[in-house]
Amino acid sequence: MEPRALGRCVLLALGALAWSLRLAGATASSEAKRSVSPLVATPCWQAEDFVVVLDCAPCTNFQAKTMPECSTTGFIEQINCAVSKKEEYRSCRSVVTEAHSFWKFEGAMICVAVVFALLVMCRQRVLDRKALEKVRKQIESI
Repeated sequence: MEPRALGRCVLLALGALAWSLRLAGATASSEAKRSVSPLVATPCWQAEDFVVVLDCAPCTNFQAKTMPECSTTGFIEQINCAVSKKEEYRSCRSVVTEAHSFWKFEGAMICVAVVFALLVMCRQRVLDRKALEKVRKQIESI
């Protein structure tokens, strides 16, 4: 393999690595944005037992604009606290969204693995050719 082809392999591998790091960085930054929320008062579900009245569901446009719980993940669930009998909403994570994020990450990692496997194969061919050339020169010098 000529140096130009090896350079292409290296550039391809670095591009895939940069793409996966950009994907991981975007996920980490969105997670950091989600975790920052002002706490006004301690919700009842943090201090006492509760029952989930409505399961995790996406927020409507109106809820997204009016409820601070919707701003963190875009999903909310309605809960009923046992002692205080309050009905409150809290932010939750969608299983479908989490699964989608997981498979995007898995796909990116498989792509990176394939690129680096190809890079290793290219490098191994170059090293094998250099070794054969060295042996050929040694045999010719005899």
